[in-house]
Amino acid sequence: MRIIAELPHPDFKVTIMNMNQKFIVKIEQGTLEQSFKVAEMDLTDGVNSVFELLDEEFLTKVGARFTEMRTDFKDAYYRYNY
Repeated sequence: MRIIAELPHPDFKVTIMNMNQKFIVKIEQGTLEQSFKVAEMDLTDGVNSVFELLDEEFLTKVGARFTEMRTDFKDAYYRYNY
């Protein structure tokens, strides 16, 4: 797996990697992580197309999903401990 780029963002760490003719987009926030895989042949302009996919609407939804993930994990952790 090779790191192609890191995209600056105030709320997340966004890393774009390349492996087996796929781009892997890894988005991290604290202890949580989301990853997305896209085949190279599905994109017309290589890694530049990946940057286009990561528009503001998409990243806003990623942020909302992180909030849901955190809530789900806290609820499960509470059930486990109490």
